[in-house]
Amino acid sequence: MLQHLRPALAVTALFTLLLGLAYPLAMTGIAEAVFPRQAEGSLLARADGSVFGSRWIGQHFEGPRYLHGRPSAAGSDGYDASASSGSNLGPLNETLIEAVKARAAVLRAEAPGATIPADAVTASASGLDPDISPEFARLQAPRIAAARGIGEADVRAVIDRHSEGRLFGFVGQPRVNVLAVNADLDSSAGAGVATQP
Repeated sequence: MLQHLRPALAVTALFTLLLGLAYPLAMTGIAEAVFPRQAEGSLLARADGSVFGSRWIGQHFEGPRYLHGRPSAAGSDGYDASASSGSNLGPLNETLIEAVKARAAVLRAEAPGATIPADAVTASASGLDPDISPEFARLQAPRIAAARGIGEADVRAVIDRHSEGRLFGFVGQPRVNVLAVNADLDSSAGAGVATQP
């Protein structure tokens, strides 16, 4: 029995060191050398160096001064990274239908006659989407401009500055990073970045 156990333990120890320690350390080192910003989490920081978020994790913003992200079903109040998930409600679920209708009613009151993009009223699968569609971002420009007392063209310019197209021209959808736009709006106004947890 011992002659069978010893090789098994040796192979387990070898692969634990190789695949559990050496390989992850090598990949981390390569990532840090080749893509340092991404390897560190694509963090966004204020002028004083304090980090206020990541480009890859959505945050909840309230108030008319800020670009709002997608609705979130992560946690009881949304955007809870410890409870990342969607609602798992099907398209015929009455709760989902009522939630979508309520979200659409708020947007129709804010922008009468506007076409409401799907991402404005539906939550993402993770509940932590950092991006929204350019259409949803532009729909919010008049509200943000009025609340900040600046021109709508200025708000649209900030949105356009943080808009990204499809990867390689055909992968994914065009998108706007909510946190980056809000940070830019706050820094342009000289108010610092007032992110909300």
